[in-house]
Amino acid sequence: MRIALNARILQAPRTGIGHYVAELVNALAQEPDVDLALFHGWGWSSALPEAAMPGYSRLTPLLRQIPGAYQARRWLEQKRFDQRHSKSIDLYHEPSLWPLSFDGPTVITLHDLTHLHYPETQPAARLREIERRLADGVQQARLILTDSQCIADEAQDYFALPAERFVVAPLGVAARFHPRSDESIDKVLKTHGVDAREYFLCVGTLEPRKNLTLALRAHARLPEAMRQRFPLLIAGMAGWQREQFNDELRSALAAGHVCLLGYLPDEDLAQLLAGARALVFPSLYEGFGLPVLEAMASGTPVILTSASAMPEVAADAGNYIQPDDPDSLRDAMARLIEDPTHWQACRAAGLHRAKLFSWERCAKVTARAYRQAMGD
Repeated sequence: MRIALNARILQAPRTGIGHYVAELVNALAQEPDVDLALFHGWGWSSALPEAAMPGYSRLTPLLRQIPGAYQARRWLEQKRFDQRHSKSIDLYHEPSLWPLSFDGPTVITLHDLTHLHYPETQPAARLREIERRLADGVQQARLILTDSQCIADEAQDYFALPAERFVVAPLGVAARFHPRSDESIDKVLKTHGVDAREYFLCVGTLEPRKNLTLALRAHARLPEAMRQRFPLLIAGMAGWQREQFNDELRSALAAGHVCLLGYLPDEDLAQLLAGARALVFPSLYEGFGLPVLEAMASGTPVILTSASAMPEVAADAGNYIQPDDPDSLRDAMARLIEDPTHWQACRAAGLHRAKLFSWERCAKVTARAYRQAMGD
């Protein structure tokens, strides 16, 4: 099967969907009947690009200010994409929301329906594009991949589509996420001024949906001595409406109890995740929650909300909190400090749970969906 996969998102710094595309491409290489052609917006390649870091394009903010710039870029991408039709593409896979036009079988990956549940967490221009294009993209697709059953159920109800149009392909965990000795991560931890198992870690873009203000408020309610010994580290690039965090961040940063790390290289983040006391992941809504799986695979307990798809990932390995209750998060953090038996039980449960997920499995389910969409 000659599969065209839209990999344009890999031109940007890799967050959830970018990591999904990169890991899926690598895993699909092991499927003998899948031959991938990667479309990167302006042309084609057979190899993944290097991961971009924030600041990869100084033109992006400028383009957002130009009326019609998005539509013009989309038109150019469609023209470039159409040039490949003569190369015998059998199927087109769009891994991020709405697909380009294609006159053959199309598969899309629908990661979540954030724009329905939390429209206020999306920039207005992006929300308009989603509302304008997503329904058509869903109708164009012969099959719709989702990362979780939760999102499949939501999409079936919202788009009034039969269950057989959906295929659940749970995500996997990259090899870099595994338990590590204190000695092996000491250098990276010392760079950030922390010791193994003596800090909490948040991972996520600074945007409203990630609910990071809850983490700040909960950490601030820990006893002073506990905050000093177990600081809160936040890893992720600045995102939409990041200014909402300013007041609480200023106070926490000034006290030295919180450290904003910014966007980190993959290996640095993996080491920090393996050394944390716990991952704090208070997100309001997720289609899967990849950092939760990565933390569990690293031997790090997870604190998370029971919203959306996250219980499908953590199951009974998670420490669940209410997304609007800083006291419940504070108590969960304190217990993982004060109760070593509980901490060890959470670590063991997470490691066991993480073994159920793999990118190889995700690729096999995806390849099977390709065959089904083509009528094989």
